[in-house]
Amino acid sequence: MNYKKHILITGGAGFIGSHLTILLVKKYPQYSIINLDKLTYAGNLENLKPIENKPNYQFIKGDICDNEFLEGLFEKYQFDGIFHLAAESHVDRSIDSPNEFAFANVIGTLNLLNQCRKYWKENYVDKLFYHISTDEVYGSLGDTGLFTETTPYDPRSPYSASKASSDHFVRAFFHTYGLPVVISNCSNNYGPLQFPEKLIPLMINNLLKNKQLPVYGDGKNVRDWLYVGDHVEAMDVIFHNGIAGETYNIGGDNEMQNIELVHLLCDLTDGLLNREKGHGRKLIKFVKDRPGHDRRYAIDASKIKNELNWHPKTNSSEGFRKTVEWYLNNQEWLKKVTSGQYRDYYQRFYEA
Repeated sequence: MNYKKHILITGGAGFIGSHLTILLVKKYPQYSIINLDKLTYAGNLENLKPIENKPNYQFIKGDICDNEFLEGLFEKYQFDGIFHLAAESHVDRSIDSPNEFAFANVIGTLNLLNQCRKYWKENYVDKLFYHISTDEVYGSLGDTGLFTETTPYDPRSPYSASKASSDHFVRAFFHTYGLPVVISNCSNNYGPLQFPEKLIPLMINNLLKNKQLPVYGDGKNVRDWLYVGDHVEAMDVIFHNGIAGETYNIGGDNEMQNIELVHLLCDLTDGLLNREKGHGRKLIKFVKDRPGHDRRYAIDASKIKNELNWHPKTNSSEGFRKTVEWYLNNQEWLKKVTSGQYRDYYQRFYEA
């Protein structure tokens, strides 16, 4: 089949990447979608089962830090567009292994940018490199204010520093070489298929097992929560309608203190499992705070709303309930992804 576009998604077997890949494969049968993933601990091909046999979809295992491999891939598929999601993304792991984050998130991004520049040969019509980043590059907010696209960068962890650096390289390739790029910085994502090192699936998994619920510090750190289905729809809009060289902040309009969220998850899980009211809250244990723990993130998403007509569709009560229900109905998935490596990691960070 002669496809209209050849699209590369890096990190397409991860949490956000798998939701994006499924959306694009189903919505655009006229596109050839290549999913490139290294399949580290957080990558899971089971996430892609709904589309694994679609004719316009192909999975390739590979590493964006392997430049020779990337060169062959670009030569073979002649990509028109890139969704770059592949990244080491967990703050706690970055504190433990900062070099790994610098290599994967900075050098990996730079390799992709160089391949785009080489194979597009300045013929940039209908070409786009879309770099997916995080609100953590902006640092920490006080009790008021919002992150905008022009907020100065102030990363506080090795993870956010590596993402900030990769953002800078993407913009540099736009200004220096004219490479068509867009960047989006999103708030905290949640929803089905998220690896249980992140707050929400971690708490649900522990509630299922009647284990302690570790909450950093006083639990009053604030995050803006964005349902993953809304996020990938925003990415689709940005890819097709965004302006090259621009940055778009994507938020869920849903700020909560961590402890408020944990209470909500406890109550939802107790209710769905017909447990005694208040059972889950008794499992909460406050643990030593994470080094450099940002106090508050909050996104001003007015730019994407006003310019691209995107709005989050999923309200918090609906989104959190759907998420808890998914994990309760997919406990076999949870068992498979919580390997020995994950248990060792969990013990090091939350039970020390």
